[in-house]
Amino acid sequence: MSFEIKHKVRCSDREVGEVTRVIADPIAKSISHLVVLSDGQEWVIPAERATLEGDTVVLSCPASGLSEFPRLRREDFVELREMEVPGLERHLEGVVPGEVLVRLPEMEKDPSRRSFFVKMTNAIGVVLALPLLYPITRYLTNPLYQPLDNTWFKIGSTKQLPELDVPQLVSFKREIQEGYLKRVFNKSHWVVRASEALREKIFGSRTDLFGATMHEYRGNQDQLIWKNDPKSEVVVFSGKCPHLGCAYRWKENHKRFGRVYWCPCHLSIFAPNGDVVDGPAPRPLDVMPSRVNPAGQIEVIDAEFKAGRTDIIRIL
Repeated sequence: MSFEIKHKVRCSDREVGEVTRVIADPIAKSISHLVVLSDGQEWVIPAERATLEGDTVVLSCPASGLSEFPRLRREDFVELREMEVPGLERHLEGVVPGEVLVRLPEMEKDPSRRSFFVKMTNAIGVVLALPLLYPITRYLTNPLYQPLDNTWFKIGSTKQLPELDVPQLVSFKREIQEGYLKRVFNKSHWVVRASEALREKIFGSRTDLFGATMHEYRGNQDQLIWKNDPKSEVVVFSGKCPHLGCAYRWKENHKRFGRVYWCPCHLSIFAPNGDVVDGPAPRPLDVMPSRVNPAGQIEVIDAEFKAGRTDIIRIL
């Protein structure tokens, strides 16, 4: 039989209403129940209790017998268009998916039970994924665990320093690994051929770089990386201001302080030995690990330090 929406419904004694929906059995792939609207109530009638005579559905009970059937509880059903049941639609004639209801499984009616199974499924998925997740995560984060680069870079020659205590800005290129990309950066440091008096002011007054004196550079495990020789004439200052990492300049005739390093961005001022004399800089200029090789080439470990702090934290 092909029950259709809007078919009139008649009991053994009188007409009682019309078919508003049908309920499908997804396993048998057929209509199992009719939803009959009568006197403002929707009743669920088994299909085997109904026969089709022309355009009228005839029920094998009197009108008063409708109360024997259950009323429709809409929360117990879902529309067919919201649930994928392969092959069901072609077995239904005269109705559209929006008019076909499918009974919800008992598990779906209980939110707490459904939530439990969803969480259990997710947990199983996480457990299964863990053996793959660790090596992938380790591979992606591997650059974060690489040791700091203590390679020596040639940045210039002592021939570039003709005058004592007059710094020169020395520029060079450096290839830096950023994650899995390599980029070439233009960098610069201030290099000075320092007199004995200036070296005393640089190395004799400052401490607490990597937990040691200014001329000692130590790693995370407190191993000695390099010790600058206070007797070496060549001293290299980082080209970045320790306030916010800006580039600074050398001025021979500052109107207040005379010969100084001067940062035009935020007006930090440093003495020739790198000490702060004015402005917001939280610490002196950073002295780089440096040496002069037998050929007169100036070499540095091109470290970089976190700006804006009173203590010195190496970040590169």
